[in-house]
Amino acid sequence: MGLFKKNPFGHILFLKKWLIRIMGAISHRRFRGFNELQIEGSDVLRNLPDTNVLFISNHQTYFADVVAMFHVFNASLSNRDDNIKNIGYLWNPKLNIYYIAAKETMRAGLLPKILAYAGAIPIERTWRSAGKQVNRQVKMSDITNIKRALDDGWVITFPQGTTTPFKPIRKGTAHIIKQYKPVVVPIVIDGFRRSFDKKGLRVKKKNILQTMEIKAPLSIDYDNETNEQIVEKIEYAIEQHPSFLKVIPQEVLEEQEKLNKKREW
Repeated sequence: MGLFKKNPFGHILFLKKWLIRIMGAISHRRFRGFNELQIEGSDVLRNLPDTNVLFISNHQTYFADVVAMFHVFNASLSNRDDNIKNIGYLWNPKLNIYYIAAKETMRAGLLPKILAYAGAIPIERTWRSAGKQVNRQVKMSDITNIKRALDDGWVITFPQGTTTPFKPIRKGTAHIIKQYKPVVVPIVIDGFRRSFDKKGLRVKKKNILQTMEIKAPLSIDYDNETNEQIVEKIEYAIEQHPSFLKVIPQEVLEEQEKLNKKREW
């Protein structure tokens, strides 16, 4: 790799590699030390193509979710089965992993700007800005950047666009799936909300069991399925469909959430 070789977004790959190595080393104990990340299905990752893969996941913190995925993805590609023991896998990380994030979030401070260099695709949210509800058109440059990232590698997205559970799936994700026909891989995470603060930068509680389940790619008829059908398929895949709430009464869920704050792995 040339010293100044760049990716399609103009990021120098040599710098990105060292950034992932350093930030990975700093963050490793958050998932294997202070807390324990239990992984399931990482073998799925080794059977994926190198480009045009879209990961869809529920969302619990701004940054810890993505950082954990960087660890798991690279560990799996280094032939680790469902574990991130020691950090040797960070020496040659996969450099074409990207994640979709709100532009205002990635500009809020020095650390988010550094993390953005590791692979963020900043987009302007069409429904919320500076804590207020808005209604604005999708920027075509944002869609173009997502396509550029898919053409170059793997893209992580959180289709609810919020860390609040059981919020509706944004139809823009279905539009991207129909238009660009990526391999769509669902991921379900848990425990991050209890482990970290909302930003995912500060450890809030130790000895919490964190989980990450990587599921088999979705079967999607890109030409014939509607956006609504794809949205519903996503809701079930990442376990955010309203029916998951109906299984357990809301008051029981709230009581369980209180217990989860005390639960240790």
